[in-house]
Amino acid sequence: MSIINALSVTGAAMSAQNARLGAVVSNLANANSVTSSTGTPYKAREVVFEAVPDGTASGGIPLESVRVAGVVQSQAPSPLLYEPGNPLANKAGYVRGSNVNPIESMVDMLSASRAYQDDVTAANVLKTIAMKTLSL
Repeated sequence: MSIINALSVTGAAMSAQNARLGAVVSNLANANSVTSSTGTPYKAREVVFEAVPDGTASGGIPLESVRVAGVVQSQAPSPLLYEPGNPLANKAGYVRGSNVNPIESMVDMLSASRAYQDDVTAANVLKTIAMKTLSL
């Protein structure tokens, strides 16, 4: 595997984790929303990754990169919140809330952030290797 291919893989991984972080930020920002622009409660967004063939390494080992296959809405049920003063409440005083779980979102944010940091570290190691190779 060449250094250029390795940098391409780490770049793709950073891009994918960046998209994941964006979805998490959107989820956390809308965690307490009871309605969206469509009039329905906000649904949590989840980023779906896809493995992409990226050539072969020495010895015929297949290499894979990653990309964002899409962003889907969570199918978790939306909770009913008792808010009788809310203008969106039904006759019983309940409003359907967002299905975002802030604790899960925070864990997902930490995981994506650490993965992104690991990708940056790998890219820096590859850069160092390339610089030392050029100085020989």
